[in-house]
Amino acid sequence: MTTRFKVLFIYPNTEMQTLVPINLSLLSACLQEAGIEVALFDTTYYKWEDITFEQKKVELLQLKPFSYEEKGIKYKDTDMYEDLKSMVANYKPDLIAITLVEDTYDLGMSLLKSVRAYHAPVIAGGVFVTFSAADVIENQDVDMVCLGEGEEALIELCEKMTAGEDYSSVKNLWIRTDGGVIKNPLRKLTDINELPYISYDIFEKERLYRPMQGKMFRMIHVEVDRGCPYDCTYCEAPHLRKFFKQEGCGNYYRRKKTERVIEEMKFLHEKYSPDYINFNAESFLARPVSELLQFAEKYRDVGLPFWCQSRPEDVTEEKIKIIKEMNCQNLQFGIEHGNEDFRARVLNRKNTNRQIVDAFKIVEKYNISYTVNNIIGFPDETRELVFDTIRLNRQINPVTMNCYMFTPYKGTRLYRYCLNSGYLEKDVKVHQALDGVPLKMNSISYEELKGLQRTFSLYARFPEEMFDKIRIAEKFNVEGNKIFNQLKNEFYQKYF
Repeated sequence: MTTRFKVLFIYPNTEMQTLVPINLSLLSACLQEAGIEVALFDTTYYKWEDITFEQKKVELLQLKPFSYEEKGIKYKDTDMYEDLKSMVANYKPDLIAITLVEDTYDLGMSLLKSVRAYHAPVIAGGVFVTFSAADVIENQDVDMVCLGEGEEALIELCEKMTAGEDYSSVKNLWIRTDGGVIKNPLRKLTDINELPYISYDIFEKERLYRPMQGKMFRMIHVEVDRGCPYDCTYCEAPHLRKFFKQEGCGNYYRRKKTERVIEEMKFLHEKYSPDYINFNAESFLARPVSELLQFAEKYRDVGLPFWCQSRPEDVTEEKIKIIKEMNCQNLQFGIEHGNEDFRARVLNRKNTNRQIVDAFKIVEKYNISYTVNNIIGFPDETRELVFDTIRLNRQINPVTMNCYMFTPYKGTRLYRYCLNSGYLEKDVKVHQALDGVPLKMNSISYEELKGLQRTFSLYARFPEEMFDKIRIAEKFNVEGNKIFNQLKNEFYQKYF
């Protein structure tokens, strides 16, 4: 009896970050369709950090308190590394495939090191790998890296390995050999309309639950497009577009056909019984009204409440009216910065504050809850510039205000600017977007930025006569912590 080729995915995830990754959901579906067996080792429910990403957001007044236990979600009480070694020993994968992001790169490498004795070949992929292929392939626990999209490349690799054929020429792959690294060219970008429906079968059933506004929802995530049409300097998407265009691979920003998205949602709805949908798009409202109307008409057959991300400049009353009638319950917008000149010059976002405020008035008119994302600590940021962002937030009424620390991800223009300006060491370790990394700049200290981050919502919500007291709460000392906890409790009572 012939056994099927086996792939073990490793997902080194931020602790208790329950957003289900589209890439693994899709890659596993592609492999299964090709007759390849798949399994997953997921670190989400292992305790390896002092505080989870979501609970840190609760502490920073960016997320309404919630309980994972409401849905029976709890930490595993076993050792993460021993569990992985046991899984590899029992499953006996023919290939280990790991997806890496900059935030969890070190965790991923430590996991691979723990199972290297089993001698299964390892391939690493993800956006971080695309931008850092030369660094990742140097790691002795990685045999291959995938640049760009992996759906077709991974299937071809597995089929060649199954047949015992030479796989050293598979496009998109760099392969380490005794004679050096073979660097294969990229292939044309995938037609995302021809891919199989995503599958969550490799994930534990609890992984579909996600907190939102203090409640836990069973949520499915649907890919409606890939990439982003905008050119923000802090984001990797513009570099990806340029990268694939230069290589002659095609246009990275692609939208799925409406009919395809609807049919996939119907399939996922029937299979997983969700009570909420997330449209996985960088800016859902970037599509033309005619396309949105077509989407809305066909979405009636699904009808579930949903949330999605967009940008203030894509808001029109006509579009908001359409998605309200579709049952949109929540929108998420990136403001990022409140100073118009700084936002245009440094972030390459050229909309005005008036346009932002007017866009949110339209959203409020249609009673759609919305969340805004802000970033502080950009290169050359000052305290006054941070307060420009706070002042803009004081003019709007979101249910949640997120305040992230600037994180110079590789592949972004601001990463290169920080390196060239001497603000950043090349080998600096990125933890996560809530923490960013300390930049070596004189305009403001990392400690002051962290104090402003934890009081951001207080400054944005409370009256100005409380600002002197809030400033004390910026300090991470006995008095500052005491005042912050008092104000935090008052904030919970008033706004949560």
